[in-house]
This record gives sequence, structure tokens and C-alpha cells, in this order.
Amino acid sequence: MEQDKTLNNEVDNEILADADIEANQEEKNTNEKVTSFQEEGKNVDEESAALNAEELQNKLKAKEKEYDELKDRLQRTMAEFDNFRKRTIKEKAVLYDDGIRSAVEQILPVIDNFERALSAAQKDDNSNSFLQGMEMIYRQFKDILTSMGVEEIKAVGETFNPNLHNAVTHIEDEAFGENEIVEEFQKGYIFKDKVIRYSMVKVAN
Repeated sequence: MEQDKTLNNEVDNEILADADIEANQEEKNTNEKVTSFQEEGKNVDEESAALNAEELQNKLKAKEKEYDELKDRLQRTMAEFDNFRKRTIKEKAVLYDDGIRSAVEQILPVIDNFERALSAAQKDDNSNSFLQGMEMIYRQFKDILTSMGVEEIKAVGETFNPNLHNAVTHIEDEAFGENEIVEEFQKGYIFKDKVIRYSMVKVAN
């Protein structure tokens, strides 16, 4: 009986030992699987993070490109608007100047008639109050033209200039210099370096 009991104990111990070995092996396998899963999960997270970073980088580049295009378009638009503004201002100035020249050109015959009337009246009577009133109106006309920037073209005593004067008569006279203007038949006027009406003159030599 003693031998059977001892034998049974040995068998039980062997079974327990085998069970422990299997349990340890199972635990080891489980730990290896867990470690493997953890490593795989880590790799997945790293790949996902890398993909997200690349996607964000691509989005950033796309936004930067869009920003550069919008900035370029804005700069072009601003430049075009600035050019349009300057061109409009210049065109308005040209239209204004042309309007003044056209208006003055219509008034000049009236001023010519004033000058003729005053010249004829001064020969007859210098003390006439009506004549003095006419002279005041004439001076007022001339002052308005001056305030507008309209100037008389100098003629008598000046050298003939085809850009300012219109020679209608020519004489030979040693008392005058070459191409000297000796008489003015009709006054000329200029506005901002542009002739409204040429002076009608007589030129010597």
C-alpha cells in the first residue's frame, strides 16, 4: 500500500509539473502575443501619424499656393485701379483744359471788339464816363482770363516764332532786326503751353 501511495504521489507531482510547464508556456505565448500586438499597434500609430503629418503638409502647401494666387490677384487689381484712377484724373484735367480753351476761344472776338471800340473812342474823347465804364469792363474781362491762366502772347519787339505767331505781312527795314515783329494786327493767347489763338503779326527782314 505504501508503494502505491508513493507511486501515486510521484504521478501527481509529474502531472503538476507538466501542468506548470504548460501554464508557463501559455503565459509566455500570451505575453509574446501581447507584445506583438503592442508593437503592431505602435507601428500603426506611427504610420497613421506620418500619414496625418503628410496630409497636413500637403494641405498647408495648397493653402500657401492659394494665398499667393490671391495676393498676386489683389496686387494686380490694386495696380490696375491705381492706373485707372491716375488715367481718370488725367483725362478729367485734359477735358477741363479743353473746355477752358474752347470757352475762351468763343470770348476772344468780344474782347477784340472791346479793344477796337476803346481804341476808336479814346481818339475822340478821353473823359467820357461811358468810355471809362467800357474800359473797366474790358479790364475785368482781362483779369478773369489771367486768373484762369490764360496769357497774351508777346508779339511786338519779339523774334518771330511760328509756334506762337502767324505772319501775314513781311517788310524789309534796316531799322529792325532779322525776323523782328514790328506790328500786331490781332492778339494771340495761350493756356498752359497750348496756343488758343496765334498772334497775327507783321515781320521785318
